[in-house]
Amino acid sequence: MTSSTIAKPLCIALRTGVAAMVALAAPVLAGQPQGQDRSADRPTDPAQGAGQPGNQAASQPGASGSDASNSARQGPPPGVARGEGGPPFKPVFDETWATVGIGAGLVPSYSGSDDFRVFPLPLIVGRVAGVGISPNGPGFNLDLLSQGPTRGPAKTSFSLGPSFRFRNDRTGGIKDNVVALAGELDTAVEVGVNGGVSFPGVLTRFDRLSLSTQVRWDILGAHDGMLIEPGVSYFRPIGTGAALQLSASASFVDDDFADYYYSISPAQSAASGLPQFTADGGLNSLGAVSILTVDLDNNVLNGGFNIYGIAGYSRLVGDGADTPFTSIRGSANQFIGGIGIGYTF
Repeated sequence: MTSSTIAKPLCIALRTGVAAMVALAAPVLAGQPQGQDRSADRPTDPAQGAGQPGNQAASQPGASGSDASNSARQGPPPGVARGEGGPPFKPVFDETWATVGIGAGLVPSYSGSDDFRVFPLPLIVGRVAGVGISPNGPGFNLDLLSQGPTRGPAKTSFSLGPSFRFRNDRTGGIKDNVVALAGELDTAVEVGVNGGVSFPGVLTRFDRLSLSTQVRWDILGAHDGMLIEPGVSYFRPIGTGAALQLSASASFVDDDFADYYYSISPAQSAASGLPQFTADGGLNSLGAVSILTVDLDNNVLNGGFNIYGIAGYSRLVGDGADTPFTSIRGSANQFIGGIGIGYTF
């Protein structure tokens, strides 16, 4: 799972997390004046809400000192900042926000390799001028249907927009000397469209399940091919300061893509000693990724620093697994792991 093969499941997970974080902000934006009782609407499990129980006893005449002390420990009512007379709390996930980060991970040196190299894991995701932005490996997606937080319960949402991607598989940094003798490839720039649908409240109040598909074509004349990448992702908050995202995806490629990355020509065979091979398109890989994000002040809604860890697995299938680059010199089982730090504002 190189930087190329990890991109799709990672991107699905991040888009799902973005939509769910915005949904988490909606109940806070729909806050109420201090002292108003909404205990019936308030989640009792901290994993099901980002707000704190209201401080009723402190504002009611005749409340005992014990009751007031308990309420003080519970925190202010939703929509009110801590501290008497404080301004209303405004979640960072509003009409315009961004998360930027950087990390490092271990990835195969090429798609099908069993050698690993350190690869940067940048993170740029957010919403600007009503347009959602999410990473797409070395590239990005735009969501022209991106929704900001709204009052009331979360609803089913849709995403649609252009997709851009740089593919740098075997363009350099090949650790296997035999594969390197077959020659380096050109960088591909893929442009296409991505779309999906997200369903909130699947198992809990604030979780979210998303389905998506992405189609891209190379426009630089490297592989000259097309990819279709469907996927599914699930997001769930863990308390008020962490979130877990799980995603799975598949990749289908056409004959041009498969021939460029997996075929071995007579000249390449003579140079490397690997047998000749002619690859065809079809199902190329199946993958899964998990991302755990932990907010450093235990409140995902107020922005600031967070750390994120990534673990992923992908299985090459079809001619992606049968090519001598994989079957003789590498492995169809591809792994990735990494950690990074981000900042939301």
